[in-house]
Amino acid sequence: MSDDDLGNDDFAALRGLRATRPQAIAEAAARRVRRPLLTDPDDRLMLVAADHPARGALGVRGDGGAMADRYELLRRLRTALRRPGVDGVLGTADVLEDLLLLGELDGKIAIGSMNRGGLQGAVFELDDRFTGYDAAAVARMRFDGGKMLVRIDPDDPASVRTLEASARAVDELAAHGLLAMVEPFLSKRGSSGSVVNDLSTAAVARSVAIAAGLGGTSAYTWLKLPVVEDMEAVMAATTMPALLLGGDPSGRPEETYASWGKALAVPGVRGLMVGRALLYPPDGDVACAVDAAVRLVRTGVAA
Repeated sequence: MSDDDLGNDDFAALRGLRATRPQAIAEAAARRVRRPLLTDPDDRLMLVAADHPARGALGVRGDGGAMADRYELLRRLRTALRRPGVDGVLGTADVLEDLLLLGELDGKIAIGSMNRGGLQGAVFELDDRFTGYDAAAVARMRFDGGKMLVRIDPDDPASVRTLEASARAVDELAAHGLLAMVEPFLSKRGSSGSVVNDLSTAAVARSVAIAAGLGGTSAYTWLKLPVVEDMEAVMAATTMPALLLGGDPSGRPEETYASWGKALAVPGVRGLMVGRALLYPPDGDVACAVDAAVRLVRTGVAA
């Protein structure tokens, strides 16, 4: 691939491979150049998240279909992955395999998204079944770990199925020596019927305590956590490493970066795993948004 933006010829070649040589995906995975997760105790990670579409979560800043165009998403992902300091990407099989075929995952960390069954807005949204990667598939593709969303509603019996499946996934990933990235929330149905995550400090700390205990070993478990008011109290609930998520951005980028910078200073926080806020910034400049996030992760300074 050239350093130019992805164009029609690139996408035609991608579609052609998918239609005529499906084995090309496994071949690309087998030859992918891998890298260590961390090489130093003080290292941090900057990962881009791109697993939202598989859960039907296509909106960014009020635009309900912002992520619906796969070709535009791939262009933005390529820009992000090629910025200095970006360590890798989280995605479902369709996204990661597109990136593999485009040659964009060499030397990058690749995390497979595992449970995408709780579709946004569905009556079964809190039944977060594992409809994406399982541990065996992550290992077969030579990826570096799997990520699971663990939303817990004490009033919804589906939550216990999510907990059980997540505990099993933690164990299976650990058996392969692979990272288990757990993203916990205490959640409930809002007045409109939509699922709302409780982002109070006490609720996030409680979700951390629950998530940290999943499975028969926590040796390979990391946490993916929202930025809340008192991150010191949240991180006091665990000794596990954590990455900060971005969520659907609503405020000004300067405010978002300031909150990330404050949270990144808390012991135990190991970096960012952010998607929409960086891939779809208000001004459309993906490279600038990603570079600002990288500076925060590496130096604690946004500009």
